[in-house]
Amino acid sequence: MMKGKMLIVSAPSGSGKSTIVQWLMQEHPELKLYFSISCTSRAPRGTEQNGVEYFFLTPEEFKAKIENDEFLEYEEVYHDRFYGTLKQQVENQREAGQNVVFDVDVKGGVNIKKYYGDEALSLFIQPPSVEELRRRLEGRGTDTPEAIAERLAKAEYELTFANQFDKIIVNDNLEIAQQNTLQIIERFLNE
Repeated sequence: MMKGKMLIVSAPSGSGKSTIVQWLMQEHPELKLYFSISCTSRAPRGTEQNGVEYFFLTPEEFKAKIENDEFLEYEEVYHDRFYGTLKQQVENQREAGQNVVFDVDVKGGVNIKKYYGDEALSLFIQPPSVEELRRRLEGRGTDTPEAIAERLAKAEYELTFANQFDKIIVNDNLEIAQQNTLQIIERFLNE
């Protein structure tokens, strides 16, 4: 069995990254795409199961794994609230022939790409403009004006990382962005 490959997908909030990744996974099962299963130190929510949505660890267990250099990338979002990707979990998925998808923030994407180099393809989904991003975020109706301003400031910062990715896909038209992403991924998987 061939070892799976790795796809890193990053974008500022509201760029359409998750929509594109979900479309690829649902409409193109032949790509054998599977999310990397991350770890978190938060408690499970609702019907979440250990080893399915996340691996649930105590803050102490998480910190021990950090000490042992077991993470590909991790972040402490709030005090003792960690999220991260275990190196061994990624290898287990690849050994099973899965193409592992990392739907991660921009810094996480850059770090994973540095670690794996040419073994991973990194994609940056970019909004056509910051103004369009504002329109999309306001259109969602889920954020306060303050939260939108915060997300836009973060997005402007994240856009400065675009040139550190293998490919930039401008999501001006969702269908075109989906097709472009599909073609780039198919080429990478068939190399």
